[in-house]
Amino acid sequence: MQVTETLSEGLKRGFTVVVPGADIESRRSARLTDLSKTLRLPGFRPGKVPMPLVRQRYGTAVNAEVLEESVSEATQNLLSERKLRPALQPKIDVVNLDTGAGAGTAQDLEFKVELELLPDIAAPDFNQIELTRRKSEATPEMVDKQMATIAERNRERVEIGANELEERGGAEQGEALTVDFTGKLDGEPFPNGSGTDAVVEIGAGTFIPGFAEQLEGMKPGEARTIDVVFPAEYGNKDLAGKAATFDVTAKGLARFVVPALDDSFAQKLAFDDLAEMRSSVQRRIQADLDAIARLRIKRQLLDALADRASFPAPQGLVDQEFNQIWQRVEAERKEGRLDDDDKDKDEATLRADYRAIAERRVRLGLLLAEIGRANNITVGDDEMTRAMRMEAARYPGQEVRMMELFRKYPRAADQLRGPIFEDKVIDFVLELAKVTDQTVTPEELAEEPPMPGAAAGEPKPMEDAAEATAAEGDAQAKPS
Repeated sequence: MQVTETLSEGLKRGFTVVVPGADIESRRSARLTDLSKTLRLPGFRPGKVPMPLVRQRYGTAVNAEVLEESVSEATQNLLSERKLRPALQPKIDVVNLDTGAGAGTAQDLEFKVELELLPDIAAPDFNQIELTRRKSEATPEMVDKQMATIAERNRERVEIGANELEERGGAEQGEALTVDFTGKLDGEPFPNGSGTDAVVEIGAGTFIPGFAEQLEGMKPGEARTIDVVFPAEYGNKDLAGKAATFDVTAKGLARFVVPALDDSFAQKLAFDDLAEMRSSVQRRIQADLDAIARLRIKRQLLDALADRASFPAPQGLVDQEFNQIWQRVEAERKEGRLDDDDKDKDEATLRADYRAIAERRVRLGLLLAEIGRANNITVGDDEMTRAMRMEAARYPGQEVRMMELFRKYPRAADQLRGPIFEDKVIDFVLELAKVTDQTVTPEELAEEPPMPGAAAGEPKPMEDAAEATAAEGDAQAKPS
């Protein structure tokens, strides 16, 4: 084949490729000959169908197949011979297309290839990266607070007896009324506006604003009609913002009793005793603190790597990343959820800011991918299996179905590969960087800024950094 370079500008390359017509015809004839050996047509013995008839009936389909195969093979040869690493699938434009109408002859196949290359990436000197890892230990006070929260979540509702009710008033803050109610609009009951044996905690704010507050002081057997106004943002549009009445009848009154933190309570939660429960809570809190510390040091490292990622970013990858970011930004803008820093910016400024973020993400993703490639960092089958099981566990009752989907659609499973790969690269670099540990209080650790990527505007590496160089093997070029 003949290759002529037509563009060499930065990371962009362009070529014109010509595949001789003789090669096309040779492939075409060989394919038709193979087809004729097994072809069965009425009036002809197997393998004895005349070639002109074979070409007449199947020439167009065979020709299309040969042309697609020739373009793909020629493109792969071009990439291989010139050692080109495309950032994205090359763009193919066929200039001269032979329809294959003539027997024994074929025109030269000419097509253009345009692509953007991955940049040459030099890994930084990891020993020159200095980081501070802030760590914190779970305090007894944190454990006490979490233990109290667990006890509060496991409180019991104890009915208040008739004798006590005679000696005191009605429902008080923190107590629970059991009620029947009927909601009405303009005096008429509305759909789904009634309930029986509903438990309403006074002061909890779990019902429509103003509903529970007006039940304070009620006793079992008492009936009231209360007035409320549904919130403007209420989910049912037929009720949102409207005034309504509720006929309420109290049927029972109870108080909530928080269980004592003792061995008996711990055993109800499947622990041997209170000491084991406390130890488990302490480990959980410590795991959360360690996870925060991990995110903080990861942010520092990514910032340090971003400062050293001075190579040009392929604009095709930047465009893809920016489009994903911008979709989220536009959605947040429509919903009025833009960050305060962005609310007063015009669209041109926002686009410029977020394109810079997209470029940072792409550079980080490419650098992480190159570090992994250069140091033979891969994601093993056992790691992928664990990740798939953890993801499947997020869908209780559908775990088996999720695992089947992962096996049936490998690309769905590949979405789990990127974060694992990224974490392994981060761990590799942390081992080589100069990391100083610093003990801080949990409050000081929590005051650190969040890990980048939590919002659309915060920089983060590409989630699938492991796929940043995959275009090399996936460039299955097809004529367009």
